Amino acid sequence: MRRILVAAALLLVAVPAAGGDEAYDSSAALMGGALFKTYCASCHGKTGEGDGPLSASLRVAPPDLRRIARREGGKFPFDKVYRIVDGREPVKGHGGADMPVWGDAFLQSRDGYSADRVRERITQLTHYLASLQEATAK
Repeated sequence: MRRILVAAALLLVAVPAAGGDEAYDSSAALMGGALFKTYCASCHGKTGEGDGPLSASLRVAPPDLRRIARREGGKFPFDKVYRIVDGREPVKGHGGADMPVWGDAFLQSRDGYSADRVRERITQLTHYLASLQEATAK
């Protein structure tokens, strides 16, 4: 029963808000941090600075993910970042050999993730990226 309640709670944060303003969720960010270390840090670096061990070998240098909000006028664009990660908003270096479209990669995982689980994981990653903004704003 506890697992069902935890899963239900996680699904509540799995879909970004329609209006573009997603309430920051620290527990989702914590889980997203683990995903970031597994899937993103090799290119984007441990802290999101863009200095991962593979960054020098990429055609397009990974951006400093800690400065997304700064580049967007001071507000973290949750929906935009979510769409970039899931592949719906193409940007240079994403979706090709340099960076997989994570919506597709998570859906085709050996673990057999469902579309709901994919949205949950991308939401967690996006919350983690939002948490990096707070660290650099201080």
